[in-house]
Amino acid sequence: MITSPTLNDVSIDAAEDAMLVPGIRSALAAAGEVLVQRFESKTEFVTRDDVVEGIYANDRASLDVMRPALTALRPEAGWAEDELESGALPDGEWWVTDPVEGNINHIHGIADWGVTATLVRDGVPVVTVVHLPLTGQFYTAVRGGGAFLDGERITPSVKAKLDAALVGSGQASPRETSETFAKIARSTEAMLNAGLVLRLSVPATLQLIHVATGRMDLFWQHSAVRSGLVSGALLVSEAGGVVSDLRGGPWALDSTGFLATTRELHGEAVAILAPTA
Repeated sequence: MITSPTLNDVSIDAAEDAMLVPGIRSALAAAGEVLVQRFESKTEFVTRDDVVEGIYANDRASLDVMRPALTALRPEAGWAEDELESGALPDGEWWVTDPVEGNINHIHGIADWGVTATLVRDGVPVVTVVHLPLTGQFYTAVRGGGAFLDGERITPSVKAKLDAALVGSGQASPRETSETFAKIARSTEAMLNAGLVLRLSVPATLQLIHVATGRMDLFWQHSAVRSGLVSGALLVSEAGGVVSDLRGGPWALDSTGFLATTRELHGEAVAILAPTA
């Protein structure tokens, strides 16, 4: 059965889930080493097909290392094959990964990329690790157990008004429709008028770790792409922030809009973004 639970809908066993973190870290560290070796500052792409093949080659190299290790940790868990897929997952446990989060950056020699793995249980992310191989950093979160950067607890910003906020968004996928692009345009204009500075970039996860650590104040997206949101959603919520859909309701895997911000800014942000949803 396909379900659409939210971050508040499943039972918590943080101690058991936390035992998975070292194994996930090890799997992502090994994948990260492979990707660092493949990282180059100059590319020779000519066509779209060249770019797509570069992306797929990176994914294969990372998954060859990551997938066996994660499968050994949770042999009964399913595997969400396509990192650009959206929508709810069947009941049970699933690995939702992005073997190269920010792959388009990696293959073009840009440093904004990482590796992510999240265990989703009955539609809700319960444990996640985000690894940034170029800096060696690990962001981890366990549902009910807090969020951490290299073992140190992280918390969101304390700003009280959007007029002082650094906010962000971005395009989730090259598969987006013209209707989604129109929503992105409307919401971007609205936030340009509301926030202090707007940052448009990819990938989503790297902006969401900035929200979780208080370096940014808000991130939104018109998308339901799972792999770009589940890690950041858990990190932000466990850090003490708020995750919702763009209308302020609970966020689930099949929500068509996503908002992550602080408790102080959430109401103001919803008032601005809800009309664009």
